[in-house]
Amino acid sequence: MENAWLTRTFKGDRVIWALVAVFMIFSLLAVYSSSVSVAFMKHGGNTTYFLRSQFFMLLLSLIIIIVVHYLPYRIYSSLAGLILICAVGLLILTFAVGSRVNEATRWIEIPGTGFRLQTSDVAKVALVLYLARSLARYQNELKNFMLVTKYFMIPVGIVCGLIMPENLSTALMVFGISLIIMFIGRVPFRFLLAYVGIGVAGVFLFAMVLSVVSKDNRVEVWKNRIEYYFSGNADEDGDYQTNQAKIAISTGGLFGKAPGKSTQRNMLPQSNSDFIFAIIIEEYGLLFGAIPLILAYMILLFRGITIVKKCETAFPAFLVMGLVVMITVQAMLNMLVAVGLFPVTGQTLPMVSWGRTSVLVMSFSIGAILSVSRVVNARIKKEELPEEEITDEGEKIYGPAKA
Repeated sequence: MENAWLTRTFKGDRVIWALVAVFMIFSLLAVYSSSVSVAFMKHGGNTTYFLRSQFFMLLLSLIIIIVVHYLPYRIYSSLAGLILICAVGLLILTFAVGSRVNEATRWIEIPGTGFRLQTSDVAKVALVLYLARSLARYQNELKNFMLVTKYFMIPVGIVCGLIMPENLSTALMVFGISLIIMFIGRVPFRFLLAYVGIGVAGVFLFAMVLSVVSKDNRVEVWKNRIEYYFSGNADEDGDYQTNQAKIAISTGGLFGKAPGKSTQRNMLPQSNSDFIFAIIIEEYGLLFGAIPLILAYMILLFRGITIVKKCETAFPAFLVMGLVVMITVQAMLNMLVAVGLFPVTGQTLPMVSWGRTSVLVMSFSIGAILSVSRVVNARIKKEELPEEEITDEGEKIYGPAKA
């Protein structure tokens, strides 16, 4: 009975459900261990503050995944344009009434709740939905440069342009993910090269203008982080963060120091979010921390590709591919930053780092992937058992038991 209940409740790709469980376990263990000192100092000695917060968010995220994976994925195609318009509106609203944290205005605080919404995370998923719909709609016209520019790159440029002033790394990541999705969708490579050139020129022009018209901007932060990455001696904050992360990784070795035994958590800023991967390696080592997590994200990517191959229509295929690319690219960027192979970006580790908006957005993404998987599996089951009477979910229906 219990197994039947689980099967009825958690539909779709079972491997992805197992990966969700793996991410949540890693998240609870790592967030608690990495945030004990910060919680003690900033929350009146309550060492479980971040653990309780993350547990609640993961519980909410599980509910979101379950609800979203029951929804028909076709609604995302119908609502993609409206969702993108709302996301752009939120980005504009962030400039007007956004909350300023760590010298950057990236959040909108929902009145009366204390909950801060990071609007760039919402815009990122909204753009993936829109690109999936547009690729499906215009798949026979993708060799038209003006059409691709109008219906693809102008929306991408608007979203990235609104994100860039306060969060260059996220803007560049969103731009890169968009190009990858378009490449997968068979947009000609020469078009993408042209857009890369336009994007690079746009970033340099924007930085020059912003540095001239305003002294209170993040251009110096961008410049210092890039200089530090290439020279190793420019940005003290980036230098300190990266060095502490490298110490955590090097002292973790193959097997780690054991859960809860991290020492760098006391010195590494953002140890429970941006640099949580370094703490995981310090405590669990390469064999039990880094490799399992990397494999988990790679398996998610390959399961997404498997679902795409089973799709009969374009939109669900592009939807799944876009979402798994978004999740895995962000995960790889976070890991590369932690090990010092990429400039500091401020990207969280999906479904593992402590967070709020990021956790909810990633939960919606996984739920949408499972929604496509659920429908695809139901269709395949129908095709395999044509003689049976089958529900919309592909389950057999048997008449009343005979005496």
